[in-house]
Amino acid sequence: QVQLVESGGGLVQPGGSLRLSCAASGRFFGIDSMGWYRQAPGTQRELVAVTRGSTAHYADSVKGRFTISRDNTKNAVYLQMNSLKPEDTAVYYCSANYRSSPTSITYASAWGQGTQVTVSS
Repeated sequence: QVQLVESGGGLVQPGGSLRLSCAASGRFFGIDSMGWYRQAPGTQRELVAVTRGSTAHYADSVKGRFTISRDNTKNAVYLQMNSLKPEDTAVYYCSANYRSSPTSITYASAWGQGTQVTVSS
């Protein structure tokens, strides 16, 4: 089982910045992709950014403003959020796809508990 713990959320004014962090712990045998999703009240959870190997993919709404990065030595993923807008307000969730055993040919998924990001003046 993998546990993901997020940190770094909070209240910020429009145009401000925040950096989210997520660290994985527990028993696993390699992490494939790690990413960030968000969910605003009354909406479905949506992809914000995901990274796998040396590649990254972003939602159109955050391109040019958000940057995802990963530290494989710490089993951690980060989301640098700049030029924040009120519409970025949501609960942000970290996710990871990992191998649960050395012989697994498929990946299991884990989710963090979420961290609130509020963009408001």
